[in-house]
Amino acid sequence: MTVDIDKRTLKFGVAIINFIKFLPKNTSGYCIGNQIIRSGTSIGANVEEALGAHTKSDFVYKINIAKGEARETKYWLKLISESKLLPNSTINPLLKEVDELVAILSTIVKKSKMNLKT
Repeated sequence: MTVDIDKRTLKFGVAIINFIKFLPKNTSGYCIGNQIIRSGTSIGANVEEALGAHTKSDFVYKINIAKGEARETKYWLKLISESKLLPNSTINPLLKEVDELVAILSTIVKKSKMNLKT
């Protein structure tokens, strides 16, 4: 893949792991931390599965799952921002990256679906 989506999603997963260390040590922080670490790290896991897919349709399916996990991660980041659990200066770089990941994954799905038809 030209954008090295596997490397980029791995780097994002590491950033999420480091990010949750700053969440408050209370019920909200633990619950949201558990959710965002699952969705944020599974983006890359699903991309890796897609890269090893046996069929083109399986590839598209798994990239779509990765896109869904990215959108879920975006939700949790926005929730952290809106509830002021952490300063926006900490959240905004991750929001920017997850927006870019969603756009890249969407493009991969779109182009792959077009290739399925040919």
